[in-house]
Amino acid sequence: MFTEIRLVSELVFQDIPHIELLQWLARGSLKQNLLRAIRLWVWLQSLYGENKDRLLLSDSFTYAAWRDAFFSPTHPTGEAVPGLHDANCLCAKTTAAWLFNTKTGLLESEWKRSLLAHLNISNSDQQETSHKRSSAKNPCFFQSESDLDKLLQRRLFEVTRRSLQADLETLTDMGWLEYQQQKYHRVSNFPSRPITTTLEATSTKLNSDELNFLNQEDLAAVVQNHSQLICGIRRFFFKLDYVIPRTTIDSVEDLQHELKEIWGKTPVSPIILNYRSARLGNTVKCLVYPVCIYYVQRAIYLCAFGESPDRKTQWYNFRLDRIQNITPIEWTNSAIPQALQHRYQKADLPRPEEIETQMSKAWGFDFYLQPRLMLLRFDRDYHERYIRDTFRHDTFEVIAYQQAERLIWQYSSQSEQQALLKVLATRSPEDAYYRVHYRHGDNNISMRLRAWRPKCEVLFPYELRQSIAADVAKEFQLYHQD
Repeated sequence: MFTEIRLVSELVFQDIPHIELLQWLARGSLKQNLLRAIRLWVWLQSLYGENKDRLLLSDSFTYAAWRDAFFSPTHPTGEAVPGLHDANCLCAKTTAAWLFNTKTGLLESEWKRSLLAHLNISNSDQQETSHKRSSAKNPCFFQSESDLDKLLQRRLFEVTRRSLQADLETLTDMGWLEYQQQKYHRVSNFPSRPITTTLEATSTKLNSDELNFLNQEDLAAVVQNHSQLICGIRRFFFKLDYVIPRTTIDSVEDLQHELKEIWGKTPVSPIILNYRSARLGNTVKCLVYPVCIYYVQRAIYLCAFGESPDRKTQWYNFRLDRIQNITPIEWTNSAIPQALQHRYQKADLPRPEEIETQMSKAWGFDFYLQPRLMLLRFDRDYHERYIRDTFRHDTFEVIAYQQAERLIWQYSSQSEQQALLKVLATRSPEDAYYRVHYRHGDNNISMRLRAWRPKCEVLFPYELRQSIAADVAKEFQLYHQD
């Protein structure tokens, strides 16, 4: 729905401050720029809003003219942050008061839940060390629900004149204003943006909770910023490789529906599932607590805690199309694994945040496997074309040739050192060398390494190198007679 309604040749801004619009206004991290994004939305209300929201300004104005029309007559005009000088001045109004009122129709609890989900922040008060560092640098940065509550109680216009001037420049850069002859001018057409109005908020709103499956703030922002039609034409498409056979799509959807119902109850019950394990080559029964669903490497997985098919780990990623059925059971069932029963009794059932934390520590989706250090070498030309300036994992780090040599000394056994050092001595120092912590035995990592060869070489761990060499030898036998 296009919401630029013309009344007496004037555009009217009716957009509601839903998360997707604020993400677009933030022009970057919404976690760090939330107050500025909300403030820009208020700016647009003051310039293009309807009825009493729109200020009595000419179509060309200065910052001083806007300030005098927006704030009370007693509002300070200096460079300092304004104090609480007048309860009726708009600089005294909290962020929450701007957002949650009858005009916007926003429910505070739902809006906060959508924001936290969009930013992948759990509804907890846990404070991480990295968050404390970020908060020290940026007092508007938040990392928990309690942080958000404090932020919403801050006065939105408790900022300096310089910050407000920067807001005007941002609106100009985004196409909301034009700047000519030392004045700002209203525009005759609004820029394209994610749009939700009061009328369509309940039916056509782009749901941040649904987009959160992307699990990456910048990618979610891409989808949000480009999901709207432009002049009636869709210009953005999102293509995912999905290897689930069509014959099992219905059953996969049924399983997701069953899991939603299980997660919607309190307490969430454990389940027994019959799983066709590709690794074991047969169907096994596993009793687990379902934690969350991931789309990874062309398939959908249920991450669960309890019994794995081979009984070697407590966590496991079950591919949904290989689950034959699931049966919820009571927590009083004596068959529940001891580790799971212990966590239930402690009211410490596994949460998705645990998975995220583990995946950040090492490369690979099978986050429960043992992490190891890997040393890689890329052909320099291939590296410059396809690897450089790409992101693989937080621990994926380029190193110098000399560092690669030191890592071999430090992390390989005595029986392996001489062989690996001899190999390294025949490799060019001009090639690109990387170190990365990975999950040893993760099939997705093996597939990625296969896709890179022969332009990528695993120098160590020696066990993985030997395994790849054996695979290459078998592969060579398939082609050497041609």
